[in-house]
Amino acid sequence: MLYAPLDPALDEAPYELQKHLGFQLTHWDTDYARLELPIAPHLMNRAGIPHGGIYATLLDTVMGFAGCYTGTPEHKKLALTLSLTTNFLSRPKGKGLIAEGHRTGGGQRTFFAEGTISDETGEIIARGSGAFRYRNTTL
Repeated sequence: MLYAPLDPALDEAPYELQKHLGFQLTHWDTDYARLELPIAPHLMNRAGIPHGGIYATLLDTVMGFAGCYTGTPEHKKLALTLSLTTNFLSRPKGKGLIAEGHRTGGGQRTFFAEGTISDETGEIIARGSGAFRYRNTTL
């Protein structure tokens, strides 16, 4: 399925962790989000491949965004992660990571999501699932 690029009106200023890691929200729509991250030296583990924590962080973030889309910058939703499962499948062959998240269900207070990390060659690197709770605070 093809998704439209991120509406510039919904683009938020990067927060500190996002700035440090270097990922960017590139698509965001109802029940869907996509992040992209160039592979860089500060992301690597001792074996010279991206640290597993990078994959877990990307999955956590992209699935959270997938469940928090409102379509308007005046009404933001935020979520807290209740559980996160990450399965490591391969290592990247390309130069960038692509994380995609889909909200799969839920209700008024909680939602469930699944995510995948691949690279630009199509290599599937990690998959994840999570449960999230909407925060009472709306920005």
